[in-house]
Amino acid sequence: QVQLVESGGGLAQPGGSLRLSCVGSVRTFSRYSVAWFRQAPGKERQLVSSVTIAGRKTVYTPSVKGRSTISRDDDKNMVYLQMNNLKPEDTAIYFCAADERYSPREFYYWGQGTQVTVSS
Repeated sequence: QVQLVESGGGLAQPGGSLRLSCVGSVRTFSRYSVAWFRQAPGKERQLVSSVTIAGRKTVYTPSVKGRSTISRDDDKNMVYLQMNNLKPEDTAIYFCAADERYSPREFYYWGQGTQVTVSS
């Protein structure tokens, strides 16, 4: 059983930056593919970015590509999502998800989410 805890959300101004963090509870977290999803009010959950084992493959949704970077620190069981040039449409609850499969379409383990609000 993997527990995921997100942090780093908050209020940011348009054009600002935030770094979201996700920590996994198992020592073998480095063997998991990890993703960030988001869900805005009234909208479906959306994949934002994902990273496979050892960072071999990263994926970004087009709306964040070029201004977001996903990375992992396996020594600390951490995965980060650095988001720059934030836009109001980035406002959502951001969820960390993990799965033991390589580049899965669906993820088995989920965190509770962290709120990101982009507003002036």
